[in-house]
Amino acid sequence: MGLFTRKKKKRVCVIGLDGVPHSLLLDLTQRDIMPYTKGLIEKGYLHKMKASLPEISSVSWTDFMTGTNSGTHGIFGFTDLKKDTYDLRFPNFQEVRTKTIWDVLGQQKKRSVVINQPSTYPAKPIDGILVSGFVAIELAKAVYPVAIKDILKLIDYQIDIDTMKSREDHEFLWRDLATTLAGRQKAFDAFWQTDWDYFEIVITGTDRLQHFLWDAYEDESHQYHRKFLSYYTQLDQFIAKIVDAHLETNEDHSGLFLLSDHGFCGIKQEVYLNAWLEQEGYLKFESPTPTELGEIDSSSKAFVMDPNRIYINGKGRYPKGSVDEADKQALKLEITDKIKGLKHDGHPIIRQVFDTAEIYSGPLVPAGPDLIFLSEYGYDLKGSVKKKDIFGRSNLQGMHTWDDAFFWSKEEQNRDLKISDLSGIIMENFG
Repeated sequence: MGLFTRKKKKRVCVIGLDGVPHSLLLDLTQRDIMPYTKGLIEKGYLHKMKASLPEISSVSWTDFMTGTNSGTHGIFGFTDLKKDTYDLRFPNFQEVRTKTIWDVLGQQKKRSVVINQPSTYPAKPIDGILVSGFVAIELAKAVYPVAIKDILKLIDYQIDIDTMKSREDHEFLWRDLATTLAGRQKAFDAFWQTDWDYFEIVITGTDRLQHFLWDAYEDESHQYHRKFLSYYTQLDQFIAKIVDAHLETNEDHSGLFLLSDHGFCGIKQEVYLNAWLEQEGYLKFESPTPTELGEIDSSSKAFVMDPNRIYINGKGRYPKGSVDEADKQALKLEITDKIKGLKHDGHPIIRQVFDTAEIYSGPLVPAGPDLIFLSEYGYDLKGSVKKKDIFGRSNLQGMHTWDDAFFWSKEEQNRDLKISDLSGIIMENFG
């Protein structure tokens, strides 16, 4: 070996599969629908993992990329309320209040390539390349540096499927899923050969497919059952391409990680929590047919925001607040006790209630919800203000779950894993 031989560069590759549950991955690999991934799992350790609370992508991916929870990073959901009002706003990447994993790496003079990371819009400067995932509106604002926009346009890169059209037209859904997956593969080809220390690519078509066609997975007689399985076989082939490329520069599978941001299951019933609060006397609107939370009556004690965040209507916090701070804890306990008794056809709906003062940490805890309800599998909690019945159904077929996400690594992780643990595990690879 020569005196001036350069030390081999440590590189980390992360593959994110949005919404893929541990149970589904095990099933599809054991049935050889995903043969390459089956072999990969055998070369390391597949861990079952808890997602964020609430168990939604905007919060869970932010937990992942910051290694913190909502009380520190400040993202509590896809929507939030403008300060001192009941008006909805849409938090974005600019509002994340702490550093991401690639910010930390940049301070260490390490370069990152991050493709399709949800909840990173508008893109912020990093040492490397960032392509925002959903919710991203404009491609020019979804990329850093802006010059890579031309590369993405050249390969017909599409940030996300048209979810509204796909929800109604499943043939269109399949075409859009194919387009977005092809775009991810071309983006991988375009950026893998650049200079980087950390490479991350996220597939979100999995989440979309399962929201709209989870029943196609469960029902072998479904017209799209074979197509559902075929999509995962195509995904398996893409995973093989990424991992094989990783192995060209790494001696083994160290530095390689796969994960999902939450689990999934089929929907039995949608549960409209504001309707429950109304029926229990905790919530009232000024209009019999409200269209927005701002129509809340000043006698209201609590309200819900999607999907399962419960806010006490406190004096001093909200313009129509009715609950004194001294009465807040007793009210939380009362609501918790009552919601645990909610049933549908004799089946319990609520599995667990979390007090956010106990599960969140950091200076922003007071800005978040007061309680989070976790449902039993199959009961999809919603925060609509328009629904009058507690139970109902839409054309959505799949819902998120909290404790069935997955994490794969070459090394075994001896802990009760949650998604906010992963950045620390990944950073250990850089010494």
